[in-house]
Amino acid sequence: MVKTFSLLGSTGAIGQQALSVARAHNIKISALSGGKNAALLSEQAREFKAPLVCISDENFYGELKLRLADTSTKITCGTDGLLEAAAIKSDITLNAVVGMAGLLPTLEAINAGNTIALANKEALVAGGNLVMRSAFEKKVKIIPVDSEHSAIFQCLMGNNRVSLKKIILTASGGPFFGYTTEMLKGATKDQALRHPNWRMGQKITIDSATLMNKGLELIEAVWLFGVSPSQIEIVIHRQSIIHSAVEYIDGSVIAQMGVSDMRLPIQFALSYPERLPCAAEPLSLLKAGSLTFEKPDDETFKCLSLARLAAEKGGNAGSVINGANERAVAAFLDNIISFYEIFELVEYAFKNVKYIENPTLDDILKSGVQAGEFVERAIRK
Repeated sequence: MVKTFSLLGSTGAIGQQALSVARAHNIKISALSGGKNAALLSEQAREFKAPLVCISDENFYGELKLRLADTSTKITCGTDGLLEAAAIKSDITLNAVVGMAGLLPTLEAINAGNTIALANKEALVAGGNLVMRSAFEKKVKIIPVDSEHSAIFQCLMGNNRVSLKKIILTASGGPFFGYTTEMLKGATKDQALRHPNWRMGQKITIDSATLMNKGLELIEAVWLFGVSPSQIEIVIHRQSIIHSAVEYIDGSVIAQMGVSDMRLPIQFALSYPERLPCAAEPLSLLKAGSLTFEKPDDETFKCLSLARLAAEKGGNAGSVINGANERAVAAFLDNIISFYEIFELVEYAFKNVKYIENPTLDDILKSGVQAGEFVERAIRK
Protein backbone atom coordinates (compact mmCIF):
# COMPACT_ATOMS: atom_id res chain seq x y z
CA MET A 1 0.00 0.00 0.00
CA VAL A 2 1.26 3.50 -0.76
CA LYS A 3 2.28 5.61 2.21
CA THR A 4 1.56 9.01 0.70
CA PHE A 5 -0.34 10.40 -2.27
CA SER A 6 -1.22 13.77 -3.67
CA LEU A 7 -4.89 14.11 -4.57
CA LEU A 8 -5.99 16.45 -7.35
CA GLY A 9 -9.74 17.05 -7.29
CA SER A 10 -10.24 16.20 -3.63
CA THR A 11 -13.63 17.94 -3.26
CA GLY A 12 -15.29 16.02 -6.12
CA ALA A 13 -17.05 12.67 -5.88
CA ILE A 14 -13.95 10.61 -6.75
CA GLY A 15 -11.75 12.74 -4.52
CA GLN A 16 -13.98 12.32 -1.49
CA GLN A 17 -14.10 8.56 -2.00
CA ALA A 18 -10.31 8.48 -2.38
CA LEU A 19 -10.03 10.20 0.99
CA SER A 20 -12.30 7.58 2.53
CA VAL A 21 -9.80 4.96 1.33
CA ALA A 22 -6.93 7.01 2.78
CA ARG A 23 -8.85 7.26 6.05
CA ALA A 24 -9.46 3.51 6.20
CA HIS A 25 -5.82 2.60 5.55
CA ASN A 26 -4.07 5.48 7.29
CA ILE A 27 -2.48 6.87 4.12
CA LYS A 28 -0.89 10.29 4.42
CA ILE A 29 -1.74 13.10 2.03
CA SER A 30 1.11 15.16 0.61
CA ALA A 31 -1.08 17.65 -1.29
CA LEU A 32 -4.73 18.40 -1.96
CA SER A 33 -6.38 20.43 -4.70
CA GLY A 34 -10.02 21.38 -5.10
CA GLY A 35 -12.12 23.55 -7.37
CA LYS A 36 -13.90 26.25 -5.38
CA ASN A 37 -15.35 24.61 -2.26
CA ALA A 38 -13.06 26.32 0.25
CA ALA A 39 -15.06 25.06 3.25
CA LEU A 40 -14.74 21.38 2.33
CA LEU A 41 -11.14 21.76 1.16
CA SER A 42 -10.13 23.36 4.45
CA GLU A 43 -11.82 20.53 6.41
CA GLN A 44 -9.91 17.97 4.35
CA ALA A 45 -6.64 19.83 4.83
CA ARG A 46 -7.12 19.87 8.60
CA GLU A 47 -8.12 16.23 8.88
CA PHE A 48 -5.25 14.93 6.77
CA LYS A 49 -2.73 17.60 7.80
CA ALA A 50 -1.90 18.25 4.16
CA PRO A 51 1.37 20.22 3.76
CA LEU A 52 0.13 21.83 0.52
CA VAL A 53 -3.38 22.79 -0.56
CA CYS A 54 -4.45 24.38 -3.85
CA ILE A 55 -7.80 25.89 -4.73
CA SER A 56 -8.08 26.07 -8.50
CA ASP A 57 -10.58 28.93 -8.58
CA GLU A 58 -8.54 31.95 -7.57
CA ASN A 59 -11.69 33.79 -6.43
CA PHE A 60 -11.79 31.53 -3.36
CA TYR A 61 -8.10 31.78 -2.46
CA GLY A 62 -8.71 34.45 0.19
CA GLU A 63 -11.43 32.41 1.87
CA LEU A 64 -9.27 29.28 1.98
CA LYS A 65 -6.32 31.23 3.33
CA LEU A 66 -8.50 32.66 6.09
CA ARG A 67 -9.93 29.25 7.00
CA LEU A 68 -6.43 27.77 7.33
CA ALA A 69 -4.72 30.80 8.83
CA ASP A 70 -3.91 28.98 12.08
CA THR A 71 -2.17 26.07 10.31
CA SER A 72 1.24 25.59 8.70
CA THR A 73 -0.34 24.42 5.44
CA LYS A 74 1.03 26.09 2.31
CA ILE A 75 -1.90 27.53 0.35
CA THR A 76 -1.75 28.03 -3.41
CA CYS A 77 -4.24 28.68 -6.19
CA GLY A 78 -4.81 28.58 -9.93
CA THR A 79 -2.95 26.55 -12.53
CA ASP A 80 0.48 27.15 -10.96
CA GLY A 81 -0.74 25.85 -7.62
CA LEU A 82 -2.36 22.82 -9.25
CA LEU A 83 0.89 21.97 -11.05
CA GLU A 84 2.84 22.33 -7.81
CA ALA A 85 0.44 19.92 -6.10
CA ALA A 86 0.78 17.48 -9.02
CA ALA A 87 4.58 17.48 -8.87
CA ILE A 88 5.03 17.27 -5.09
CA LYS A 89 6.99 14.21 -4.02
CA SER A 90 4.56 11.34 -3.36
CA ASP A 91 4.27 7.63 -3.91
CA ILE A 92 1.35 8.37 -6.26
CA THR A 93 -0.38 11.38 -7.75
CA LEU A 94 -4.11 10.62 -8.02
CA ASN A 95 -5.60 12.87 -10.68
CA ALA A 96 -9.38 13.23 -10.22
CA VAL A 97 -9.64 16.70 -11.76
CA VAL A 98 -12.67 17.05 -14.03
CA GLY A 99 -12.19 17.83 -17.71
CA MET A 100 -9.36 19.14 -19.87
CA ALA A 101 -7.88 20.88 -16.83
CA GLY A 102 -6.42 17.50 -15.90
CA LEU A 103 -3.99 17.29 -18.83
CA LEU A 104 -1.25 19.67 -17.67
CA PRO A 105 -1.06 18.32 -14.08
CA THR A 106 -0.85 14.78 -15.47
CA LEU A 107 2.15 15.77 -17.58
CA GLU A 108 3.66 17.66 -14.63
CA ALA A 109 3.34 14.66 -12.30
CA ILE A 110 4.91 12.38 -14.92
CA ASN A 111 7.77 14.83 -15.38
CA ALA A 112 8.32 14.72 -11.61
CA GLY A 113 8.56 10.92 -11.79
CA ASN A 114 5.42 10.20 -9.75
CA THR A 115 3.33 7.10 -10.43
CA ILE A 116 -0.05 8.22 -11.78
CA ALA A 117 -3.43 6.96 -10.59
CA LEU A 118 -5.56 8.37 -13.38
CA ALA A 119 -9.24 9.18 -12.87
CA ASN A 120 -9.13 12.08 -15.34
CA LYS A 121 -9.94 10.47 -18.70
CA GLU A 122 -9.70 13.76 -20.63
CA ALA A 123 -5.91 13.80 -20.23
CA LEU A 124 -5.70 10.75 -22.49
CA VAL A 125 -8.68 11.64 -24.68
CA ALA A 126 -7.09 14.96 -25.64
CA GLY A 127 -3.38 14.29 -25.22
CA GLY A 128 -2.98 10.53 -25.17
CA ASN A 129 0.07 10.45 -27.42
CA LEU A 130 1.89 13.10 -25.37
CA VAL A 131 0.97 11.53 -22.02
CA MET A 132 1.90 7.96 -22.93
CA ARG A 133 5.13 9.00 -24.66
CA SER A 134 6.13 11.08 -21.64
CA ALA A 135 5.30 8.22 -19.24
CA PHE A 136 7.39 5.83 -21.36
CA GLU A 137 10.36 8.20 -21.45
CA LYS A 138 10.20 8.85 -17.69
CA LYS A 139 9.49 5.17 -16.89
CA VAL A 140 6.35 6.24 -15.01
CA LYS A 141 3.52 3.77 -14.42
CA ILE A 142 -0.06 4.87 -15.12
CA ILE A 143 -2.70 2.95 -13.15
CA PRO A 144 -6.28 3.58 -14.29
CA VAL A 145 -8.94 4.46 -11.72
CA ASP A 146 -12.06 4.44 -13.93
CA SER A 147 -13.94 1.27 -13.01
CA GLU A 148 -13.88 0.04 -16.61
CA HIS A 149 -10.20 0.65 -17.23
CA SER A 150 -9.28 -0.70 -13.82
CA ALA A 151 -11.21 -3.84 -14.79
CA ILE A 152 -9.30 -4.16 -18.08
CA PHE A 153 -6.01 -3.50 -16.29
CA GLN A 154 -6.78 -6.31 -13.83
CA CYS A 155 -7.91 -8.72 -16.58
CA LEU A 156 -4.58 -8.19 -18.36
CA MET A 157 -2.45 -8.85 -15.28
CA GLY A 158 -0.22 -11.89 -15.67
CA ASN A 159 -1.08 -12.38 -19.34
CA ASN A 160 0.93 -11.74 -22.50
CA ARG A 161 -0.38 -8.62 -24.26
CA VAL A 162 0.34 -10.10 -27.69
CA SER A 163 -2.35 -12.70 -26.92
CA LEU A 164 -5.01 -10.01 -26.51
CA LYS A 165 -7.68 -10.12 -29.20
CA LYS A 166 -10.12 -7.44 -28.06
CA ILE A 167 -11.41 -5.40 -25.14
CA ILE A 168 -15.05 -5.59 -24.13
CA LEU A 169 -15.98 -2.24 -22.59
CA THR A 170 -19.23 -2.41 -20.64
CA ALA A 171 -21.69 0.47 -20.24
CA SER A 172 -24.73 0.80 -18.00
CA GLY A 173 -26.62 2.61 -20.75
CA GLY A 174 -27.43 5.47 -18.38
CA PRO A 175 -30.92 6.70 -17.47
CA PHE A 176 -32.12 6.91 -21.10
CA PHE A 177 -31.43 3.38 -22.29
CA GLY A 178 -33.98 2.44 -24.95
CA TYR A 179 -34.99 6.05 -25.65
CA THR A 180 -35.66 7.18 -29.21
CA THR A 181 -34.45 10.49 -30.64
CA GLU A 182 -37.88 12.04 -30.04
CA MET A 183 -37.89 10.89 -26.43
CA LEU A 184 -34.39 12.32 -25.87
CA LYS A 185 -35.54 15.71 -27.14
CA GLY A 186 -37.86 15.91 -24.13
CA ALA A 187 -35.34 14.67 -21.55
CA THR A 188 -34.92 16.89 -18.48
CA LYS A 189 -31.87 17.72 -16.39
CA ASP A 190 -33.37 15.97 -13.38
CA GLN A 191 -33.83 12.78 -15.42
CA ALA A 192 -30.33 13.01 -16.91
CA LEU A 193 -28.74 13.32 -13.47
CA ARG A 194 -30.48 10.18 -12.19
CA HIS A 195 -27.90 7.52 -13.00
CA PRO A 196 -29.27 4.05 -12.28
CA ASN A 197 -26.14 2.56 -10.69
CA TRP A 198 -23.33 4.99 -9.88
CA ARG A 199 -22.90 8.02 -7.62
CA MET A 200 -20.78 10.50 -9.58
CA GLY A 201 -20.30 14.20 -10.26
CA GLN A 202 -22.71 16.08 -12.51
CA LYS A 203 -20.43 16.28 -15.60
CA ILE A 204 -19.70 12.56 -15.77
CA THR A 205 -23.33 11.72 -14.97
CA ILE A 206 -24.51 13.73 -18.00
CA ASP A 207 -21.78 12.12 -20.10
CA SER A 208 -23.16 8.74 -19.04
CA ALA A 209 -26.64 9.81 -20.11
CA THR A 210 -25.43 10.82 -23.60
CA LEU A 211 -23.06 7.79 -23.77
CA MET A 212 -20.23 10.27 -24.42
CA ASN A 213 -18.58 8.90 -21.29
CA LYS A 214 -18.27 5.52 -22.97
CA GLY A 215 -16.94 7.15 -26.12
CA LEU A 216 -14.29 8.98 -24.12
CA GLU A 217 -13.44 5.72 -22.35
CA LEU A 218 -12.97 4.06 -25.74
CA ILE A 219 -10.39 6.70 -26.70
CA GLU A 220 -8.75 6.37 -23.30
CA ALA A 221 -8.52 2.57 -23.67
CA VAL A 222 -6.80 2.94 -27.04
CA TRP A 223 -3.95 4.83 -25.37
CA LEU A 224 -3.81 2.96 -22.07
CA PHE A 225 -3.68 -0.51 -23.56
CA GLY A 226 -2.11 0.10 -26.96
CA VAL A 227 -4.99 -1.25 -29.04
CA SER A 228 -6.81 0.02 -32.13
CA PRO A 229 -10.40 1.33 -31.91
CA SER A 230 -11.54 -1.71 -33.90
CA GLN A 231 -10.32 -3.95 -31.06
CA ILE A 232 -12.76 -2.37 -28.60
CA GLU A 233 -16.33 -3.61 -28.42
CA ILE A 234 -18.85 -1.64 -26.37
CA VAL A 235 -21.64 -3.63 -24.73
CA ILE A 236 -24.60 -2.33 -22.71
CA HIS A 237 -24.68 -4.17 -19.40
CA ARG A 238 -27.46 -2.64 -17.32
CA GLN A 239 -26.53 -4.27 -14.03
CA SER A 240 -22.99 -2.78 -13.87
CA ILE A 241 -21.65 -5.98 -12.29
CA ILE A 242 -19.12 -6.83 -15.00
CA HIS A 243 -17.01 -3.70 -15.22
CA SER A 244 -15.26 -4.80 -18.42
CA ALA A 245 -13.62 -7.86 -19.94
CA VAL A 246 -10.89 -8.93 -22.34
CA GLU A 247 -10.90 -11.66 -24.97
CA TYR A 248 -7.72 -13.53 -25.87
CA ILE A 249 -6.79 -15.13 -29.17
CA ASP A 250 -7.71 -18.60 -27.89
CA GLY A 251 -11.30 -17.46 -27.28
CA SER A 252 -10.99 -17.17 -23.51
CA VAL A 253 -12.79 -14.17 -22.00
CA ILE A 254 -11.73 -12.85 -18.61
CA ALA A 255 -14.01 -10.37 -16.84
CA GLN A 256 -13.68 -8.34 -13.65
CA MET A 257 -16.79 -8.16 -11.50
CA GLY A 258 -17.83 -6.24 -8.42
CA VAL A 259 -20.43 -3.94 -6.90
CA SER A 260 -20.87 -0.38 -8.20
CA ASP A 261 -18.56 1.29 -5.68
CA MET A 262 -15.68 3.50 -6.81
CA ARG A 263 -13.75 2.75 -3.64
CA LEU A 264 -12.81 -0.61 -5.19
CA PRO A 265 -10.86 0.70 -8.22
CA ILE A 266 -9.51 3.66 -6.23
CA GLN A 267 -8.13 1.39 -3.53
CA PHE A 268 -6.70 -1.03 -6.07
CA ALA A 269 -4.79 1.82 -7.75
CA LEU A 270 -3.37 2.83 -4.38
CA SER A 271 -2.53 -0.71 -3.22
CA TYR A 272 -1.35 -2.21 -6.54
CA PRO A 273 -0.06 -4.86 -6.89
CA GLU A 274 -1.39 -5.88 -3.47
CA ARG A 275 -5.05 -6.28 -2.51
CA LEU A 276 -6.44 -5.18 0.83
CA PRO A 277 -9.84 -5.44 2.55
CA CYS A 278 -12.27 -2.77 1.35
CA ALA A 279 -15.32 -1.26 3.03
CA ALA A 280 -17.35 -1.75 -0.17
CA GLU A 281 -20.16 -4.28 0.00
CA PRO A 282 -19.08 -7.72 -1.26
CA LEU A 283 -20.61 -8.92 -4.53
CA SER A 284 -23.26 -11.61 -4.20
CA LEU A 285 -24.00 -13.32 -7.52
CA LEU A 286 -27.17 -14.78 -6.01
CA LYS A 287 -28.45 -11.30 -5.18
CA ALA A 288 -27.26 -9.92 -8.53
CA GLY A 289 -29.44 -12.36 -10.43
CA SER A 290 -29.47 -12.24 -14.24
CA LEU A 291 -26.80 -10.39 -16.21
CA THR A 292 -27.82 -8.99 -19.58
CA PHE A 293 -25.88 -7.63 -22.57
CA GLU A 294 -27.09 -5.57 -25.50
CA LYS A 295 -25.71 -3.57 -28.41
CA PRO A 296 -25.56 0.22 -27.88
CA ASP A 297 -27.69 2.46 -30.11
CA ASP A 298 -24.97 4.74 -31.47
CA GLU A 299 -27.28 6.18 -34.12
CA THR A 300 -29.57 7.72 -31.51
CA PHE A 301 -26.75 8.42 -29.06
CA LYS A 302 -24.52 10.18 -31.60
CA CYS A 303 -21.80 11.10 -29.13
CA LEU A 304 -20.70 7.47 -29.01
CA SER A 305 -20.23 7.20 -32.77
CA LEU A 306 -18.53 10.62 -32.88
CA ALA A 307 -16.05 9.51 -30.20
CA ARG A 308 -15.24 6.35 -32.17
CA LEU A 309 -14.59 8.52 -35.24
CA ALA A 310 -12.30 10.72 -33.14
CA ALA A 311 -10.42 7.63 -31.94
CA GLU A 312 -9.94 6.48 -35.53
CA LYS A 313 -8.79 9.93 -36.74
CA GLY A 314 -6.36 10.58 -33.90
CA GLY A 315 -4.44 13.86 -34.01
CA ASN A 316 -6.35 16.67 -32.30
CA ALA A 317 -9.75 15.01 -32.83
CA GLY A 318 -9.94 13.84 -29.21
CA SER A 319 -9.27 17.34 -27.93
CA VAL A 320 -11.94 18.77 -30.24
CA ILE A 321 -14.66 16.35 -29.23
CA ASN A 322 -13.79 16.72 -25.57
CA GLY A 323 -13.72 20.52 -25.67
CA ALA A 324 -17.04 20.70 -27.49
CA ASN A 325 -18.64 18.24 -25.08
CA GLU A 326 -17.41 20.08 -21.98
CA ARG A 327 -18.95 23.34 -23.15
CA ALA A 328 -22.20 21.75 -24.30
CA VAL A 329 -22.67 19.84 -21.05
CA ALA A 330 -21.98 23.00 -19.04
CA ALA A 331 -24.65 24.82 -21.07
CA PHE A 332 -27.13 22.02 -20.43
CA LEU A 333 -26.43 22.05 -16.69
CA ASP A 334 -26.94 25.83 -16.73
CA ASN A 335 -30.36 25.31 -18.39
CA ILE A 336 -29.25 27.12 -21.57
CA ILE A 337 -29.74 24.25 -24.02
CA SER A 338 -31.83 21.08 -24.16
CA PHE A 339 -30.41 17.62 -23.61
CA TYR A 340 -30.53 16.63 -27.27
CA GLU A 341 -28.69 19.79 -28.30
CA ILE A 342 -25.58 18.34 -26.66
CA PHE A 343 -25.39 15.81 -29.51
CA GLU A 344 -25.98 18.45 -32.17
CA LEU A 345 -23.42 20.92 -30.79
CA VAL A 346 -20.67 18.32 -30.36
CA GLU A 347 -21.22 17.10 -33.91
CA TYR A 348 -21.15 20.69 -35.24
CA ALA A 349 -17.81 21.47 -33.57
CA PHE A 350 -16.30 18.12 -34.52
CA LYS A 351 -17.05 18.76 -38.19
CA ASN A 352 -15.81 22.37 -38.21
CA VAL A 353 -12.69 22.69 -36.05
CA LYS A 354 -9.54 22.26 -38.16
CA TYR A 355 -8.01 18.78 -37.98
CA ILE A 356 -4.32 18.56 -37.05
CA GLU A 357 -2.68 15.18 -37.63
CA ASN A 358 0.41 15.67 -35.42
CA PRO A 359 -0.54 18.27 -32.80
CA THR A 360 1.81 19.83 -30.28
CA LEU A 361 0.71 20.38 -26.69
CA ASP A 362 -0.18 23.95 -27.65
CA ASP A 363 -2.26 22.66 -30.59
CA ILE A 364 -4.12 20.27 -28.30
CA LEU A 365 -4.94 22.97 -25.77
CA LYS A 366 -6.01 25.43 -28.45
CA SER A 367 -8.15 22.84 -30.25
CA GLY A 368 -10.15 22.20 -27.11
CA VAL A 369 -10.69 25.92 -26.60
CA GLN A 370 -11.69 26.42 -30.25
CA ALA A 371 -14.19 23.57 -30.03
CA GLY A 372 -15.76 25.20 -27.00
CA GLU A 373 -15.91 28.52 -28.84
CA PHE A 374 -17.67 26.87 -31.80
CA VAL A 375 -20.27 25.51 -29.38
CA GLU A 376 -20.64 28.90 -27.73
CA ARG A 377 -21.20 30.68 -31.02
CA ALA A 378 -23.73 28.07 -32.13
CA ILE A 379 -25.65 28.51 -28.88
CA ARG A 380 -25.87 32.28 -29.41
CA LYS A 381 -27.33 31.96 -32.90
